[in-house]
Amino acid sequence: MDKRIASSDAAIANLGDGMTILMGGFGLCGIPEQLIDAVRRKGTKDLTIVSNNAGVDDFGIGLLLQNRQVKKMISSYVGENKLFEQLVLTGELQVELNPQGTLAERLRAAGAGIPAFYTPTGYGTMVAEGKETREFDGRHYVLERALRGDFAFIKAWKGDRMGNLLYRKTTRNFNPMMATAADYVIAEVEQLVEPGELPPDQVHTPGIFINTIFQGANYAKRIEKRTTRKI
Repeated sequence: MDKRIASSDAAIANLGDGMTILMGGFGLCGIPEQLIDAVRRKGTKDLTIVSNNAGVDDFGIGLLLQNRQVKKMISSYVGENKLFEQLVLTGELQVELNPQGTLAERLRAAGAGIPAFYTPTGYGTMVAEGKETREFDGRHYVLERALRGDFAFIKAWKGDRMGNLLYRKTTRNFNPMMATAADYVIAEVEQLVEPGELPPDQVHTPGIFINTIFQGANYAKRIEKRTTRKI
C-alpha cells in the first residue's frame, strides 16, 4: 500500500481543534519539525500535546505555544522553555508532569492494549495524588493509565512508501512507542525510499502502524543546549 502524501499540510487536513497529539522527540532531537510548522500554519487550537519536552521559545512546540494553540501539555521535562513557564504561571496553559519512565510506559501500554499498570515511581509524591495505590510484596505502587492520542507525529531518518521506518541514533526515542499509541499516525522522514531498500531486520517501526508518510526537507536539527569546553 502506498501511504505517501504530498506535504505536511495535506497530512494534517483532518486535524481539528481540541485534539490530542503525541509528538516524538527528546529535547529537540527527532522532533517532527515539518508537522509542527504545518499545525502553526493551520492555526488549530485548544490542543493537548504529549511530548517529553516542550521545545524552546522559538522552535519546535515553542512555536505553537507562541501562537497560543496549546491548551495542555503532558510532558516530563520542560525546563528549557521560558514561555512555557510564563503561560503556566499565568494560567494560560495546563500542564501534567510525568516521570520520564512513566510517560514512556503509559504510551507503550496504550500501544499494547494495556489500560493501566502499577509503578513504584511517584509513590508518596504529588504524582500520586488522586490515584489508586496498592502494596505488592511490601512495596507501594501507583496506578497509571495508558495514554493514547488522536494523532501521533513521528520523525524518522528513513522510510519507504509503505510506512516502514528506520530511526537514526538518538532520534529513536519516544517515536517508536508513540507510533503505536494513536488513532492516526503521520510520519515525516528525511529520506523516502522504495520498499525493499530498508533491511528488514533494521526496521524499527513496521508500516502497519503508519497511516501516511511524507518526505521533509531543510531540517534545522537545532541543539537544545550547546555545551562546549576549551581544549
